[in-house]
Amino acid sequence: MVAAGGSAAATGPPDGVSVESAITLGRFLKVAGLVSTGGEAKQVIAAGLVKVNGESETRRGHKLASGDVVEVGGSARRVATRQVPPSEG
Repeated sequence: MVAAGGSAAATGPPDGVSVESAITLGRFLKVAGLVSTGGEAKQVIAAGLVKVNGESETRRGHKLASGDVVEVGGSARRVATRQVPPSEG
């Protein structure tokens, strides 16, 4: 159900997952590889198995910000928002 990986405490700081803009918790779980499907994301969030910055989060639509740390089943990932240059033209 949850991707394998070490916890932040066991392996140091969590890996950063680069996203282009604001992202919801449910989508981030998939992008970060913490779950396989949107349905799985919904289940683990509803079950209270997801923490954001150390606090349980049960809202799939919760907006994450750069620097937030998301934990599921002992695996943690940090949100890293990358800057997208404005299009020229």
